[in-house]
Amino acid sequence: MTACRLCGSAALESVVDLGATPPCESFLAADQLDQPEPAYPLHLRVCTDCWLAQIPPLITPEETFSEYAYFSSFSTSWVEHARTFVAGAVHRTGLRPDGFVVEVASNDGYLLKHVVDRGIRCLGVEPSVNVGAAARDAGVPTLTAFLSPDTGAAVRAEHGPADLVVANNVYAHIPDVVGFTQGLRALVADDGWVSIEVQHLLTLIEENQYDTIYHEHFQYYTVASAIRALASGGLTLVDVELLPTHGGSIRLWARPAEAAGEPSRRVADVLAREKAAGLQELSGYAEFSARVAKVRRDLLKFLIGAAERGETVVGYGAPGKGNTLLNHCGIRPDLLPYTVDRNPYKHGRFTPGTRIPILAPERIAADRPDYVLVLPWNLRTELVEQLSFVHEWGGRLVFPIPELSIVEATS
Repeated sequence: MTACRLCGSAALESVVDLGATPPCESFLAADQLDQPEPAYPLHLRVCTDCWLAQIPPLITPEETFSEYAYFSSFSTSWVEHARTFVAGAVHRTGLRPDGFVVEVASNDGYLLKHVVDRGIRCLGVEPSVNVGAAARDAGVPTLTAFLSPDTGAAVRAEHGPADLVVANNVYAHIPDVVGFTQGLRALVADDGWVSIEVQHLLTLIEENQYDTIYHEHFQYYTVASAIRALASGGLTLVDVELLPTHGGSIRLWARPAEAAGEPSRRVADVLAREKAAGLQELSGYAEFSARVAKVRRDLLKFLIGAAERGETVVGYGAPGKGNTLLNHCGIRPDLLPYTVDRNPYKHGRFTPGTRIPILAPERIAADRPDYVLVLPWNLRTELVEQLSFVHEWGGRLVFPIPELSIVEATS
């Protein structure tokens, strides 16, 4: 990687090198276990000119998202998050019943179904054929496409400009930041709104959330770098919200530059926090790699110790972030014989690289393990309650991030 994908600078400095891993959503079928599996470098660098953190674009979005294993509706808390967002967005933007909402990377319709329920016209733009089909089955109009300036212009020509464009958890997933942002501008009305949710680099660094670094995520934003990215497509940041989702996210509210006005006080406040954390100088990134190494050592020490004591540890969840963690730590079925997941699509498959079987959640109650390693740690509140039954036999939950934590399985 020789140049920043946002500003073109060659001033890229290493933040953390996680070695080489397979794509995090490339779950293996049983008949693939004897086949070779490609792995790609996973090395996070930061541009010291625009401060966009990024990994090399070694895997195209087409390879990842044409068929996708992640269905948003399987997370109860995420569906509720979407419902609350829609209610708030309608109020903020003054969206009328005759308005028009477009969501980019709309997945299985988990968010737009709340727009449909309000009787507001909407369209999802979703590149994955399988999850887009699920959205249409749920009554959410969905176009199977990647967003580009041309796609945005075509949607606008057919359906009219959007009063609200939503791009939640996708702004990190596209290597062509400028083209994607131009696509957002093509979709939105000249006086409309764009809402983007993306993980906040500030919390990623502060909370050791290195497992959210994977090949689907091409870049990692501060508000400062997001402002520059939005400007590349003619959008201006007007407000920001700090969210607890994914361990710490930012919700960016942007408008076309000509309609933006002055940004809110919250924008200045978050920019000041980022600057105080050193994220606009290399010192803010200096200790991250060492703290990542400690997470790995502590988790391996726990798993090896449990195995030597004859205690059983199984996993809960098979998220993308979990596969970064498993591969970086070198965890195999001898230390984690299986993990479970609520998504039936993953049942009977194996985690990429580490080849750990993925089973249905009911297996935990049948086997009564001593510990359950929770891989989607960002859903901690939801999962402590969901896994409260583990307490019935004295089992405990293990959370690896931001540091190893062993807790009682009680709600």
